[in-house]
Amino acid sequence: MSVITELAQQAKQAAKKLAVLDTASKNAILRDMAAAIRANKETIKAVNEKEVARAKENNLDAAMTDRLILNDERIEDMAAGIEVIIELDDPIGSTRSMGQRPNGIDIRKMRIPLGVVCMIYEARPNVTADAGALCFKSGNACILRGGKEALDTSLAISGLLQDVLEQHGLPKALITVVPNPDRSLMQELMEQRDYIDVIIPRGGEGLINYVTENSKVPVIQHFKGVCHLYVDKDADLDKALALLLNGKTQRTGVCNALEGLVVHQAVAADFLPKVAAAFAEKGVTVHVNEKGAQYFDNADVLAEDAYGEEYLGLEIAIRVVDDFDAALDHIADFGSNHTEVICTRNEQTAQHFQLAVDAAVVMVNASSRFSDGSQLGLGAEIGIATTKLHAYGPMGLESLTAEKFLVNGEGQIRE
Repeated sequence: MSVITELAQQAKQAAKKLAVLDTASKNAILRDMAAAIRANKETIKAVNEKEVARAKENNLDAAMTDRLILNDERIEDMAAGIEVIIELDDPIGSTRSMGQRPNGIDIRKMRIPLGVVCMIYEARPNVTADAGALCFKSGNACILRGGKEALDTSLAISGLLQDVLEQHGLPKALITVVPNPDRSLMQELMEQRDYIDVIIPRGGEGLINYVTENSKVPVIQHFKGVCHLYVDKDADLDKALALLLNGKTQRTGVCNALEGLVVHQAVAADFLPKVAAAFAEKGVTVHVNEKGAQYFDNADVLAEDAYGEEYLGLEIAIRVVDDFDAALDHIADFGSNHTEVICTRNEQTAQHFQLAVDAAVVMVNASSRFSDGSQLGLGAEIGIATTKLHAYGPMGLESLTAEKFLVNGEGQIRE
């Protein structure tokens, strides 16, 4: 038996023990996991600093390097994220009535774990704690295959979580980090359909495409984050500028950063000069259509069909449109079903935008940076689904469950 098959098999067996664990016990274990991360902060940082140094020596791009770094704040966020998960309702075992049939049988549906969740991700060592805690609370075992850049940090974090599991008499296979980043092992992992129930890839578009095309296990997809801010003719322009700068410049290498700005022509002359000044100060490279080029010095003029790029840096595509319908068309053509934002004071326009736009998260007068599991009250997130099977948007506890039918009768037979 191969190492990967053995890991997957062990995870499947471990998941059976977790599926019947009560909520109070799960929460107590999660509390100890958060404490272990805090108590071993310096150890985690020491391992991580070596990996960050290697990444810089190997010229890892800025966005990936940023995701790799674990400082005091991010380590505290990991621990605090686990504590938020503790406070969330446990979905496992919750039921809802489907009614009683004319023949008297009673039908309910009950939330159950998916079983074994596999995550394949790039340089995000914090995912190890987030995914481990979310899967644990929702009754799932998890197998985590991170990128080689973050492997040592991920192993350090998972080791702490596994120690807590064993202290409570549970198998450490409930949270497993694949210890070898060899790509052939990743391929083997994606073939374990007897033991793994779902795969969630998290990273660049190339990784998601590779997993989607090669996996024999169902895949939850999130190809890229091309998020837009639409500044309506009825927008508060000061608010719009704040939303734009926060969405574009606060943290550039993340999927909920803004990559596109769409501006109604009625406010372009007032708004875009402010944008030009702010972007010049922040060092943001601007690509813009001909209608908007007059407001920027040395901007790259984009063809009408050249939008939809995920820059993951201080770079943005801007389009001035004739009206609201043209803005909707642009988002439909170039968005990625991730997050879309409108800035407007017109409630009717805002409601129309939220109904018409096909995205997992649609915001009115709020930064795209809030499109995040922790910010939306999920505790942490295991990923963001931009397809609709079986989840859509940031995935928390409930997205890691399914429902089964419970049917109760008194001897009824079908005639």
